[in-house]
Amino acid sequence: MLTTTTIKVLEPGDLDDALAVLDRDPVANAFVAARVQVAGLDPWRLGGEMWGWYVGGRLESLCYAGANLVPVCATPEAVRGFAERARRQGRRCSSIVGPAESTAELWSLLEPSWGPAREIRAHQPLMVTTAPAAEIDPDPYVRRIRKNEMDLIMPACVAMFTEEVGISPMAGDGGLLYQARVAELVGSGRSFARIENGKVIFKAEIGAATQQACQIQGVWVDPAYRGKGLSETGMAAVLRYALNDVAPVVSLYVNDFNTAARASYRRVGFEEVGAFMSVLF
Repeated sequence: MLTTTTIKVLEPGDLDDALAVLDRDPVANAFVAARVQVAGLDPWRLGGEMWGWYVGGRLESLCYAGANLVPVCATPEAVRGFAERARRQGRRCSSIVGPAESTAELWSLLEPSWGPAREIRAHQPLMVTTAPAAEIDPDPYVRRIRKNEMDLIMPACVAMFTEEVGISPMAGDGGLLYQARVAELVGSGRSFARIENGKVIFKAEIGAATQQACQIQGVWVDPAYRGKGLSETGMAAVLRYALNDVAPVVSLYVNDFNTAARASYRRVGFEEVGAFMSVLF
């Protein structure tokens, strides 16, 4: 018997079904779930469309199609459907990112028409913790950034982004979107730093947050202060804030070639539970 499959752009009335899919893996889906919980499924508020893959009338998989293309709980059949829709629509995103297996399959189908990518990071370990390691004392000088300190945190954010992604976030629109995102994190109390003599020497943000899980991002140490253990004590401080104030599970993902960071995160209490993949344009 043939089972009917279809793709459609989800609407606000589909919210409960979408949240049920996102809840299947709160850690891996934290980025998309956080956006949906705040904005719902209206494309204008969400910043993109949410595509739904239906099997026999039941919503099985999702794909967020905004500044990023993100497959969510995507079966191989759903990935093929999402790839076909994305190919017809044309590339509108600056990256494809998500669980490594489904993202790799999605990219293999899109590469002939969307390629070449600027960079592919095929294996980015996903790390998780529910408790900080007792051996690392949190840096007492790491604190929340205040709303009137945007001029302090922005240079560090730009430096981190440029180092991590390979291009400046100030290109294109002059950095308006990036500044708005940084301001959003500062305003919501999810931007943290250690500041000495008016200069940020360590920073990190809780970039995505739901009641079930949150994700730390943008970890950066001023190059002049690297090798002094600031990333470990700083992360321990941010992790304490995250577990106490945000969610019971904290995650992050890191480039596999960044062996120093992976070791540092393990010492702070994180363990590898899976992998993401990123395709950057």
